Amino acid sequence: MQVTELAADGLKRQFKIVIPAHDLSSKVDERVAEMAKTASMPGFRPGKVPAGLLRKQYGQALLGEALEQAVNQGTAKAIDDRGLKPALQPRVELKSEFAEGKDVEFEVALEVLPEIGQLDFSGIELERLKAAVPDKSVDEALERIAKGNREQKPVDPPRPAQKGDAIKLDFVGSVDGVEFPGGKAEDYVLELGSGSFIPGFEDQLVGAEVGKPVEVKVTFPADYGNTELAGKDAVFKCTVKEIREFVDQPIDDALAKKNNFENLEAMKKAVSDRIGQEYTQISRGMIKRELLDKLADTYKFPVPEGLVEGEFNAIWQRVEEGKKNGETIEDEDKARKEYREIAERRVRLGLLLADVGRSNNIDVTPEELNQAIVREAMRYPGQERQVLEFYGKNEQLKQQMRAPIFEEKTVDFILELARVTEKSVTPEELIEAARKADSEEDEEEEKPAEQTPSAN
Repeated sequence: MQVTELAADGLKRQFKIVIPAHDLSSKVDERVAEMAKTASMPGFRPGKVPAGLLRKQYGQALLGEALEQAVNQGTAKAIDDRGLKPALQPRVELKSEFAEGKDVEFEVALEVLPEIGQLDFSGIELERLKAAVPDKSVDEALERIAKGNREQKPVDPPRPAQKGDAIKLDFVGSVDGVEFPGGKAEDYVLELGSGSFIPGFEDQLVGAEVGKPVEVKVTFPADYGNTELAGKDAVFKCTVKEIREFVDQPIDDALAKKNNFENLEAMKKAVSDRIGQEYTQISRGMIKRELLDKLADTYKFPVPEGLVEGEFNAIWQRVEEGKKNGETIEDEDKARKEYREIAERRVRLGLLLADVGRSNNIDVTPEELNQAIVREAMRYPGQERQVLEFYGKNEQLKQQMRAPIFEEKTVDFILELARVTEKSVTPEELIEAARKADSEEDEEEEKPAEQTPSAN
């Protein structure tokens, strides 16, 4: 086997590989000898078929098999001998006629991963916003819990319905005197003032009395989901069957125990911790974005065009889907250029993070991966087992789940090396800073949220 390097331009490599005819013939002979040990044909006992007869019948297929094996071995040899790290599957092109007794010549073209070199993150300066959880936020959350645990009781003595009451009613809706599908219900429970019905519907039931019919006249919004009803006037004939009022639930140990906490203090702590985690996630997202921006600005190295093209195609596919849903692009050429730059940035960041992870033995443990899969399964109540089985049988999906975990661990590693200062802010300031950062990113790039492709 003869390997000749034809080109080495940046990250691109091209080789010519020649496989002598006798090498292919030898591989065919080896396979025929193996087959002869067990092969059977009419007129011959198993293992007694002449090699020449087997070669005549299966020779062409075995020659193709030998060629495929030789191409794979030759490509691997060209790559391994030079210590190359392919970014994508090499492209192989046959350059000579494929026939028994003739040498085979083919060319291999590939792109390799760049050499990123030694990285020093100690000079990267970042600011982490930190917000404490105010007592007011905890109190408001407890009030929402108490509201969600309110009990209902029939109004006594009887009175007309008031805003905030829960009423049980029957209703039949019609447009131009004709009932429409989905406009009828019995024993429907509606909280007046909840805004869950068409605008104006609930307001007209304030003052209604049990057993007395009420006609509610409304106009369906122009953007109503059912296009046959959008913008049309409707009349609902309603009969209130029961009026119930809510009884406030005091915020005390009984409320805490009702929500599976030992006492009120334990519930307060859990609420405070949950709010604190939300603040931490917001802050984490901001400092990660700032870190990725600085990494992208600091480290410039060539990236494989094939990876960029793949990432660009994935982005542009979402753009095309948006166009089908009515979104417009004023200057498509300009948009393509901007999205290609975004794709290149993502690929570069992915390669950089992957290199940092490999160089520092950062890996995703089976326990971390399993925990992530369990969290994903819990998003589908009642179907957890099916989701777990689905992931268990699909290695590609497990790798997709692994990628963001690897990225987060690598980002944490870099943050430990960077110069990070903390700044105390109010929750309002934290949320406003995050909103402003999101707005600026949308204006500059008009793209989905940052997520670097995994190249590890």
